Amino acid sequence: MPNKEAPLGPLRILLVEDSPVDAELVVDQLLEAGLQIEFERVDNEPAMRDALAGDVPDVVLSDLSMPGFSGYQALQILRELRPRVPFIFVSGTMGEETAVEALQQGANDYIIKHQPARLPSAVARLVRETRSELERLRVEDELMRAQRLESLALLAAGLSHDLRNILQPLLIIPDLIRDRSDDPKIVRLADVIAECGRRGHEMVESMLSFVRGSRQPSERIVLQRLFQAVGMLLKSSLPRNAELHLEVSDDRMAIEANYTELQQVLLNLALNAIQAMPDGGSLSLVAERIAGEEGMVRIRVSDDGVGMDAATVQRLFTPFFTTKTEGTGLGLVSCHRIVESIGGKIQVQSALGEGTTFELLLPMCESAGSEDAEPLERNRVGHGERLLVVDDEATRLSLLGNALSSQGYRMRLASDGAVAMRHLQEAGLPDVVLVDSGIPLLSAGQLLAEMQAMGYRGPAIVLEDANAPAFADGEAPSGISVHVLPKPLEMQRVFRAVADALGVG
Repeated sequence: MPNKEAPLGPLRILLVEDSPVDAELVVDQLLEAGLQIEFERVDNEPAMRDALAGDVPDVVLSDLSMPGFSGYQALQILRELRPRVPFIFVSGTMGEETAVEALQQGANDYIIKHQPARLPSAVARLVRETRSELERLRVEDELMRAQRLESLALLAAGLSHDLRNILQPLLIIPDLIRDRSDDPKIVRLADVIAECGRRGHEMVESMLSFVRGSRQPSERIVLQRLFQAVGMLLKSSLPRNAELHLEVSDDRMAIEANYTELQQVLLNLALNAIQAMPDGGSLSLVAERIAGEEGMVRIRVSDDGVGMDAATVQRLFTPFFTTKTEGTGLGLVSCHRIVESIGGKIQVQSALGEGTTFELLLPMCESAGSEDAEPLERNRVGHGERLLVVDDEATRLSLLGNALSSQGYRMRLASDGAVAMRHLQEAGLPDVVLVDSGIPLLSAGQLLAEMQAMGYRGPAIVLEDANAPAFADGEAPSGISVHVLPKPLEMQRVFRAVADALGVG
């Protein structure tokens, strides 16, 4: 009796046998040993291929010689279609040399028909070994994916600082442009640049949130406006033989989410749909209320392209799985994370040759709220007050200096704590100090403590990175009024912070 270990459960057995009598003897032998089995018998190549196209068997038992078919052919077909399924020859004509050849061809074992006592134990052993190997491979695959995600996290963290610095001018320069031109077209271009800068910073944060699981700030998103923006972005990617259809059943529908992330989801799904229609077709984005589910909205992204088989659909949201030669396998994983992070669900329906539909089921935002953020007060001009700005990022330091000078302030710029101390010794104490939280040589807290020891009692504005708290090495000096300004910086917020600190009106 082979089953003194944990029970195997029901087993699917594929019998490659031309004799119904011999097949019945094999089945009886397995049942008498206490194995639970379901079996299917085939005796030719087409029948075997059809059987392997369905549910995967746990083991294949095959005769060696059959009219018009052979066990070697059966073994070759199995290794082609289901390479990890164990194969056992069960034959009455197998000698020692034939048995050795069978093992060399890839069989896992052989049993002589008139000595079948070893068959149940051989089946049980091979099934257990195969399951153990599959579990080992699964664990290794999960470990490999975890290591790749960890590497991605390190890469994202390393890139984020440089990307923020590169994008920062897009938030500072527009205010300089507005202050130097009354041309409506120039002002509009400045607004576009500022919006690109904000969205770029949000995309950097979205990349970081993918690897660390954090949430991005939410806002009320009117779906009608979101669809219009997505439609404009897709125009350049839409082939001439493809049509785009956008439909929002109620232009008042809105949801609470991060705009950049949700736009990223729709663009990702839409671009995938375009690539799935190499011969052209129709792409549609539809938003509608879900009947019978109060407070829920359904967004459908549908195409009539090549479609996907069931196996591909099942793995769509697996990290690093992709059907594209140049794909990363992270796009749909990111979409899945974003949708679930706002309390929604993402579903997919697809079939080969029949197109694909992704459905996003999202909670609706019922409160009317304010659709547009209140504009920041602008043009609070200084009167020659002295400002010390300390920042090790040269581009941002220069832009801050130019922008604040244009507001009527006198500037001292320093790239680190040591340069700042030299300015203080040479020119005296400022009226306000702006200091980046990540400056080298002296931290922001240490610099403020040194300034306090020199008699400084004015306000301080600390530019803080979300990943680098302003006073990680201790508390701010108690005698200095500190205002923390989060990065990325928008100049109107910087102007307001400086004016409020000085009491300029």
